[in-house]
Amino acid sequence: MTLQQYLASLRGKQVTVIGIGVSNRPLLRLLAGAGAEVTARDKKTEEQLGDIAPQLKEWGVRLVLGENYMEDISGDVVFRTPGLRPDHPGLLAAKERGAEITSEMEVFFEVCPCPMIAVTGSDGKTTTTSVIAEMLRAAGKTVWLGGNIGTPLLDQADKMANDHVAVLELSSFQLMSMKKTPHVAVITNLSPNHLDWHRDFAEYVEAKCNLFKNQGKDDVLVLNFDNPPSCELAEKASGQVRFFSRKSIPVVGGVWLKDGMLLDNGEPIMATADIRIPGDHNVENYMAACAALKGLVAPEIMAKVAREFNGVEHRLELTRELDGVKYYNDSIASSPSRTLAGLKCFPSDKIILIAGGYDKQIPFDALGAALPTAVRVLLLCGATADKIEAAVKAAPDYAPGKPELVHFDNLDDTVAYARKIAKAGDLVLLSPACASFDQFPNFAARGRYFKELVNKL
Repeated sequence: MTLQQYLASLRGKQVTVIGIGVSNRPLLRLLAGAGAEVTARDKKTEEQLGDIAPQLKEWGVRLVLGENYMEDISGDVVFRTPGLRPDHPGLLAAKERGAEITSEMEVFFEVCPCPMIAVTGSDGKTTTTSVIAEMLRAAGKTVWLGGNIGTPLLDQADKMANDHVAVLELSSFQLMSMKKTPHVAVITNLSPNHLDWHRDFAEYVEAKCNLFKNQGKDDVLVLNFDNPPSCELAEKASGQVRFFSRKSIPVVGGVWLKDGMLLDNGEPIMATADIRIPGDHNVENYMAACAALKGLVAPEIMAKVAREFNGVEHRLELTRELDGVKYYNDSIASSPSRTLAGLKCFPSDKIILIAGGYDKQIPFDALGAALPTAVRVLLLCGATADKIEAAVKAAPDYAPGKPELVHFDNLDDTVAYARKIAKAGDLVLLSPACASFDQFPNFAARGRYFKELVNKL
């Protein structure tokens, strides 16, 4: 089915879109232009929505706004926003009334005309997805990069050709109701995450499994051999499985590390020294990308990308050096494991860490145990500040002042204090180990604000 055929099937039908965020606006324009009777629902008021509200009315979209926006949903098709659980009572009631529940990404999988490579995982999704896209572009392919990485692709589907490649980052929220699968699926790793949204870790993992559950025998699943929850998924695969391992373990048909060299089934791809972005976790991200692109991109092109790619914004991004102090923006680190990976890139006696944020109900035990020896100063800001402090003080290596530990109410004061105490040779690292929703709409807004503060120093 093409995009135009799908849109034609909606002409005259009642279609509801839940959520009027930036990512859903191209969808709303597309549906309204296709002749559907479109209703948009959002918890925000018309005033809070701003300029988009009158724009939607011009398109002929009916608005249902405010606290009761999920009540009495009816119609033929309902598009679920990723942040809304598929079993929300409002959606279940709509389904009982005969509505089809879908999402922008589910429809994209139906209409995409080109091969798809999709990446999920607890950490490293965005970098791995971006590296895959860069390698394919360097090999001369036309690439469409999107999904959870910030760009909706459904409205672009009719511009895609059979010889193009769609490279997608997908979250567990998007995958909860996904039934179609990509040609190549990559799971970077799995660790407890988003437990404020998922019922438990088992449900979180099950959502990730939807990425490959319906693959065919010629499709590919890439898994992290060193991460047990990921590695164990090989038993469920119906297609080819390719592993990657950083432990110098020869993995048949996979990618592993030996003597500073990434090897594909024993053949050299690149040296770790070729990888421009810092950190062992980024070595893993490159290994995952290389495993995904085996036979599609030549090793010399992979190595060239590694030498030239500067990384993705908000991921160990060097923002500024001032008076010998380097300021790094790692706002993407919204889980403890991601923060721990970033800390390993720098000398522990030089790190002034800014952490804390929205509480996703993830335990901080491992992070707390590491911080007394991983950082010199810990600056806490956000809803989880007390939880992180408790985890640090429960650590066997903790002693008063190791690390120095200070609380702040906002990021402005935190950055100002970091500037005051930092000495030449130190580095100030924003790596929150938490989501941003207590003070910012998303990690990107938090990262941009941090950079703004730093650049004003």
